[in-house]
Amino acid sequence: MKELELKYGCNPNQKPARVYMKNGELPFIVLNGKPGYINLLDALNSWQLVKELKEATGQTCAASFKHVSPAGVAIGTPLSEIERQMYFVKELPEELTPIANAYIKARGSDRMSSYGDFCALSDICDEVTARLINREVSDGVIAPGYTAEALEILKKKRRGTYCVIEIDPSYIPQEIETKEVFGVSFEQGRNNIQMTEELFKDIVSDNKDLPKEALRDLIVSMITLKYTQSNSVCYVKDGQAIGIGAGQQSRIHCTRLAGDKADKWYLRQSPLVLNLQFADGLKRAERDNAIDIYLSKDWRDVNGDDNWQQTFKVRPEVFTEEKQIEWLATNKNVVLGSDAFFPFGDNIERAYRSGVQYIGEAGGSIRDDHVIETANKHNMVLIFTHLRLFHH
Repeated sequence: MKELELKYGCNPNQKPARVYMKNGELPFIVLNGKPGYINLLDALNSWQLVKELKEATGQTCAASFKHVSPAGVAIGTPLSEIERQMYFVKELPEELTPIANAYIKARGSDRMSSYGDFCALSDICDEVTARLINREVSDGVIAPGYTAEALEILKKKRRGTYCVIEIDPSYIPQEIETKEVFGVSFEQGRNNIQMTEELFKDIVSDNKDLPKEALRDLIVSMITLKYTQSNSVCYVKDGQAIGIGAGQQSRIHCTRLAGDKADKWYLRQSPLVLNLQFADGLKRAERDNAIDIYLSKDWRDVNGDDNWQQTFKVRPEVFTEEKQIEWLATNKNVVLGSDAFFPFGDNIERAYRSGVQYIGEAGGSIRDDHVIETANKHNMVLIFTHLRLFHH
């Protein structure tokens, strides 16, 4: 198929709309549903991310995208008991496939942002992964293939309208890419830079101890940033992006936004959150909202007000600011990647509060000395990649 007509563009008033190839056939097939303009932007960007991440790490991976930026990215390592509980999959069989593990973690990184997402899988979607996708609020999935059982499940989702896309994994786009804005055509070479261990050789901090796991997480962060709307930073732990700040005009606001998300991800693992007793019949999305409110200043200030019965069986103990800070202090060995240089040491200070020990950034600021000094103050490992990864 050379072209695909769309219902409309970014908004319903933007018609006509289509995607097409100037040369050759489209590299994907729509197996179910009717993808929209933004669906396809999410699908094609997320597929590039998981394809590249698998090539770089050799491990199965998944991504959850919203509005052309990832909400979550993860490789498919086995789930811990805490992860099973915090991602609401405790009832699943003990042994899950790598692609199912990757999907659970990618979707669980920032469940609030992943609501209504488009997900990408690096490997063939199997039945267990399809069942996991089926129970979440989601717009679609892109993968290099689907088992017959998985496809049957996904075709029934959203009353048969769920978008299922099969991508040709061997497709390689042309070296020159173009886009049009306001009637003006832009042209540039594709960003084909590969994220390898060589990118992280220039350790500029006093502490130069970079373990293998941190090196892997640096690669995860940089590949994630390559497909995230800039400015962006990405916090990673144990092969999972736990906080992504996309599209901010200020680097420090980006670092704060992503850091707050990383903090919330870690707070969800605290006993006070894991032991919350939700009201019967509360859906997963409603539980996510309840946890978000429970962790907020509003809840702490009013002690849950008088509406807690609608959400919980038992009134939860207040998770005070002091207790949250105490719990967050136990988060260690987090990696932070940035798509460009940090202009001030305040970014390092904010990262330190979220357990960051390893940082990869471009370097090249006139205040690099202050950034290095701040990293040394906290005994962090700071690496200059000399690579900018803006994505627009």
